[in-house]
Amino acid sequence: MKLNSIRTTILAAALSCAFLPSMASAGIFDDDEARKAILDLRAKVDAVNVKLDSKLETKADKGTALELANENEALRAEISKLRGQIEVLSNDLANTQKRQQDFYVDLDNRVRKMEPKRMTVDGQEATVDVNEQRTFDAAMALFKAGDYKAATPAFTNFLTNYPQSAFAGSAQYWLGFSYFAQRDFRNTILNMQQVVKNYPDHPKAPDALLNIASCHIELKEKPAAKKVLESVLAKYPDTEAAQAAKSRLAALK
Repeated sequence: MKLNSIRTTILAAALSCAFLPSMASAGIFDDDEARKAILDLRAKVDAVNVKLDSKLETKADKGTALELANENEALRAEISKLRGQIEVLSNDLANTQKRQQDFYVDLDNRVRKMEPKRMTVDGQEATVDVNEQRTFDAAMALFKAGDYKAATPAFTNFLTNYPQSAFAGSAQYWLGFSYFAQRDFRNTILNMQQVVKNYPDHPKAPDALLNIASCHIELKEKPAAKKVLESVLAKYPDTEAAQAAKSRLAALK
């Protein structure tokens, strides 16, 4: 191969390598194409090295050998430049693959977080939607913070949007208690009655009856209070609420 053709080969390879990183970042090359481009460049570099060394060994004329040596140095500089560009391209490819992997892992985690999940709610296995739990938790956060005025519409909206939710019984109970905390005894009675009626097996049902009795006592409705306390003993005899009902009945006599 003549020196000019060798130089042409090297410069063509350099131009190709110079454009590869921007093409890869633009999405023109996929991973396989980028790897192939790197391998092709490396093969060209090796081939040029072999041919240059061969020519230097076979030339007898010292002047020609010196000329070839100078050409060799120039071409080796080009080869070093090419190798640097290969390293940059290889690094860009590795970084791109890492970013893609991180992206898909993050995407998978986000999708999983949005999927309904199985969980135990008030002793029962249930499938709970992410937004459903988030809405209930937000209402509970208001209640726990003592903001009963804001908790009341929050629980009401939850029951409207998720009437079949596994949290519905608890939402109904805490809605009633939010009214109780505001000393709105009539609304407390109405909402606690919904707990007993619609969720009779709910863990808070016995307490709902106790709260109803407390409201009747606050309203000076002693006969109604006694009746409710007796229903606690009849419906939930083996509960702590039943023990509390016995004590209250004794106090009302």
